[in-house]
Amino acid sequence: MAQGQNEEEWATLMRAAIGGDSAAYQTLLQSLSNVLRPSVRRGFAQAGAPLGDVEDVVQETLLALHLKRNTWDPSQPLGPWVRAIARHKLIDALRRRGRRVQIPIDSVLDTLSVQEDNSGVDRQDAERLVDGLAGRQRDVVRAISLEGQSIREVAERLNMKEVAVRVALHRGLKTLGAQHQRDQDE
Repeated sequence: MAQGQNEEEWATLMRAAIGGDSAAYQTLLQSLSNVLRPSVRRGFAQAGAPLGDVEDVVQETLLALHLKRNTWDPSQPLGPWVRAIARHKLIDALRRRGRRVQIPIDSVLDTLSVQEDNSGVDRQDAERLVDGLAGRQRDVVRAISLEGQSIREVAERLNMKEVAVRVALHRGLKTLGAQHQRDQDE
């Protein structure tokens, strides 16, 4: 947010607004929203969050300012007070949304491919472990992990929905992980 002249102007407008001048209040809100919008946009971008909620955070900030306007000390500058409210509203929005970045697995499958180890020992061990899985889990894990098929290909071949293939893969890998942990503990 800008400093200097805007700070003084905002404080003057806020004092007038608290005194009942609705035109001053409207001018203040418009000026603040024009400054808040790019600031909130930067906050979302720095957090790696989509920009879809920028306007909501700006409006929440202005609403909080409206509801708490009588708590502002007229002898103090308005900018730091508004920035603190905006920062808290931005943090609240990011917390609600979570800091997870969601990327569909299909869009990164090519980057997950692993160079095959030609020693054969690891492959035999992996096949032995996978053979210990039951039914569909075994078929899904073998097709995706050992044969390199895509989720879509496995779903079509096994006449399953893609989501069911993902669930079977997840459960199969979880079972293999648990088996590996038991082997390590022994």
